[in-house]
This record gives sequence, C-alpha cells and structure tokens, in this order.
Amino acid sequence: MPSSNKQTTLLSSFYLAPVEYYTSLYRNDLVVIEVNDNYQKQSYRNRCIISGANGPLVLSIPVMKPDKDNCKMKDIRIADHGNWQHLHWNAILSAYNSTPYFQYFEDDFRPFYERKIKFLHDFNEELRQLICHIIEIESKVRYTETYIDEGNKEYIDLREKIHPKKESDYKTEPYYQVFASKHGFINNLSILDLLFNMGKEARLIL
Repeated sequence: MPSSNKQTTLLSSFYLAPVEYYTSLYRNDLVVIEVNDNYQKQSYRNRCIISGANGPLVLSIPVMKPDKDNCKMKDIRIADHGNWQHLHWNAILSAYNSTPYFQYFEDDFRPFYERKIKFLHDFNEELRQLICHIIEIESKVRYTETYIDEGNKEYIDLREKIHPKKESDYKTEPYYQVFASKHGFINNLSILDLLFNMGKEARLIL
C-alpha cells in the first residue's frame, strides 16, 4: 500500500526502469525527475534488464557522443545507428510473447520501436507516462529546473541508488515469471517484466 506520508522523492530519467523505480513512484505523493544531471554511461538512463529464455538480458539505447565532457541528461540525443529499435523490440517480443498480458499491451509499446524520438529523456518519459497510465500510478511528477545538489534534505534522493552496477537492498515480492522454472525468480527486472506477467495487478506488487 502507498505511504500516507507526504514525501518528495528525487529520481533520474530511466529507460523502462526496474520495479524498484516504479515502487518509489507509486508510494510517494510527489516525484521529481532530475533532467539537469550529467549523463552517465552504463546506468539505467539508457538501458534496461529484461528476462529472456537464457536469463537476464540487457538492452541498451545507443546515444550520440556529446560535444563536451559534461552533457546534461535532457540534452542527450539518441543515435540512429545499430538498428537498435528493431533489436530491442524483437528481444522484448521473444522474451514476453508467451506471457499472460503481452498481447493486451503490445500495441501500446510497439510504436516506440517504430517512430523516431530525438532525445533520450523524451523517449524515457513517454514510456514512463504510458506505464504509469496502465498501472494507474497517479503520483504527481515534475522535472528539475536546475540540478539539485546531493545532500539536499528536502528530498529522498534515489538518483544514484538505483543503478545496474550497485547492489540494492530492494527485494521484489515474488510474482509469476514465465522462465522461473528455468532460472528461478529474478529480482528487480524492468517494469516490463512485471507488467507483461501480471497485467494491472502489477500494482499489488508495488
């Protein structure tokens, strides 16, 4: 159940973020998404982890190399090379085509892998808004106008705590996963895994 406390959580802009991220969105009244931080490679900003027949699979969006060393997340452009949209959609299709709810949401997600969106943050946010609409997450979301310094006491700062290279204390409540008999339950995968396996009941896990 969502907390009744009035909290403001600070998150980064992520691509199909893990369940932990959406738990934070669901349980807090107000969420602020940082768009003025410096872009970081090998983070969830441009990658997600799904579960395929062979286990966890990382999907990464290629980005254009910034002109300068420090480039704000909101200014990062998606690169056209590598046919990444086709590869990502085929991987998602292969991983989740046999899940109970994939067919219900397939037409919502497919257009993201057919049309072009210039900026990574815009792509991430359009996906997040769709997912929040499906799961009925109604928290208010706004974006930073300037970078919020670390240690700011006004926020629960999760910007760098949710990271593929860092161990998290967060444990997803086990739910049905198609390949669990093969790999066991895999914790804190992309929200896609929870959504396609559980449908709108995903809220019960959050």
